[in-house]
Amino acid sequence: MSVLSLESLCLADNDSPSSAEDLDLEDKWDTDLEVDGLSLLEVKKPSKDTSTAEIYLQACKLVGVVPVSYFLRNLGTSTMNLNHHGLGPPGGKALAITLVTDMHITNLELADNYLLAEGARYLLEMLKANFTIQHLDLSNNHLQSEGAECITKMLLDNISIKSIKLSGNGFIEDDAKSFADALASNYRVKELDLSHNQFCGRGGEHLGQMLANNEALEVLDLSWNHLRMKGAVAFCAGLKVNVTLKHLDLSWNGFGNEGALALGEALKFNNTLVYLDLNNNRITNEGVGMLCKGLEANDTLRALKLAYNSLTVEGALALVTVVKNTPKTALEEINISNVLVNENFVQLLDLTCQEHPSLEVQYAGVGGFIAKKPPKRLDPMKVIQDYLDERKLRLWDFFRKIDKDGTMRVPVADFRKAVQQSNIPLDRYQIEELIQRLDRERTGMVDYRGLADTRKQMMRDHRRQLRKVESRQKKEKQKSERILKTFQSAVEANTPRSSMVMSPGGTKEDSSGPQHFSATPLSSWHHIVMSNSSRYSVTNLSSEHIHLPMLGGSTHQRPTSSPTMRSYSQPNLMDDSQRYTQSKPSSAQGMLSDSNPDVDHTKLSPTANHLTRSSPALNSKQPDTKTKTTKVKKKKKCVDKTPHEQNQTQSSK
Repeated sequence: MSVLSLESLCLADNDSPSSAEDLDLEDKWDTDLEVDGLSLLEVKKPSKDTSTAEIYLQACKLVGVVPVSYFLRNLGTSTMNLNHHGLGPPGGKALAITLVTDMHITNLELADNYLLAEGARYLLEMLKANFTIQHLDLSNNHLQSEGAECITKMLLDNISIKSIKLSGNGFIEDDAKSFADALASNYRVKELDLSHNQFCGRGGEHLGQMLANNEALEVLDLSWNHLRMKGAVAFCAGLKVNVTLKHLDLSWNGFGNEGALALGEALKFNNTLVYLDLNNNRITNEGVGMLCKGLEANDTLRALKLAYNSLTVEGALALVTVVKNTPKTALEEINISNVLVNENFVQLLDLTCQEHPSLEVQYAGVGGFIAKKPPKRLDPMKVIQDYLDERKLRLWDFFRKIDKDGTMRVPVADFRKAVQQSNIPLDRYQIEELIQRLDRERTGMVDYRGLADTRKQMMRDHRRQLRKVESRQKKEKQKSERILKTFQSAVEANTPRSSMVMSPGGTKEDSSGPQHFSATPLSSWHHIVMSNSSRYSVTNLSSEHIHLPMLGGSTHQRPTSSPTMRSYSQPNLMDDSQRYTQSKPSSAQGMLSDSNPDVDHTKLSPTANHLTRSSPALNSKQPDTKTKTTKVKKKKKCVDKTPHEQNQTQSSK
């Protein structure tokens, strides 16, 4: 395979045709140029556009393709829409040659042109010289993994692309890792479309890492993929720590209730997401309940789409109830357009809209109902046994009036009459069920010995039913705990531990507000510039994360706090203060002592004063603990003696 370079996309001077050859070139490519009854000579353009047209015609001749008349007619515009033109790799090469020197087009749309990886390679090589194009659409071009590799290499170097659409290109799991690695250091791309691809479990993990590390993406479309189970949970773990994403489309992924649980946990901490699309994700009323727990703590989400999920009126009522009971909620749009609601929902929605006038809920119509199971009738045998136990009666005492022979067999009519005249709380249906069970062969005689024989069986059935309920509840609890454990491990995996400590919460403005997820660099506690990490160095840290105190300045005041900047301290520094001071690196001590010998180092850190005050308390407790441990050891020695040795010691005494 030949090496592709910018020189291969440039036309040599001797390749430019003469004026006589121009007319021949125009006649040669008149098939596409005269589709609309308009030839190249009739198109009036400025001189710069004419030169670009000549370059394009020469490139088409060189590659051997038919020029696209739409491209020639729209030269000089900022948007070039070449979707569905069937360019193929050769047409993409001719276009790339032309756009190397173009300075007008900022939005290039090339969807559905069967460019393949080869055509994409030409265009991406062109972007090394063209810094005007900001929006690129390469959807449905069968790029596959080879094309994904070219795109990710381009994203590592390009500084102009702000939006890129890559929908329907057959990307797989490993390609998600390539995108995650490329976008971890790209701060230019704001919009990314990866819909209609084949990302599954591992793809969700890689995309979650991309969200955790990227600090530029604002719009992400992952609809029509296969993010389910572990992939969905791992992706939500990255969403939890993301601080820039505003628009997220996850429709048609099959998240299920597991993904809804993870999303609810992520929404408790994420305070930037504004739009969330969860249409057709196999979410039930149970999943909506889990999602609502996150909505209770979230105050930024404005639009939530849950159409075409397995929701009923119960799920709709849960969503509106959350909005009504959360004063700080920002929800303005809820889409459940396939759910039929009832009058109770409409009344609740009217009351909620009085408190939140901007709320708009889209539902299918009024006519739904809450599915309630019919009340389960009690076992008639158990009812009779309980009745007899309460009154301390025997079966013989109850039926001796109608069973004069004592055979414990009575006619059906007499049995029915006796039960109806008694005070046993049985209705007509329960009596008939009891008769059918005691007279299974339809002999007309009821053998009420079955009541005594089935007592133990009823107790066993009751215990078995209780065990089933407990087992089901235990399994559901274990499943939720397993999902949360996977979610937490994914959060820890997505967090760069070498330079960041993720701590939930920190200080709050209001106890009723959501708990925001803060990222506190370790450099604020050690006062050391981490030379092995350029991303989290002091020069790259913004005021949103940390404000380091001056080490060698004349003033030693703490930084002033502002609404947009908060400082957090590590929770367990108080307990490990003595160990921290002993294990401080010599380089850190040297830097502190060499910077200014007269500086009081207890004022350098917000937590330094606490550490100094807590040290004497720790030292005072150490002797007590030592004496206690020695006493325990002595007791153990006494216990370890054998009975023979104990007798000898007593005799010696």
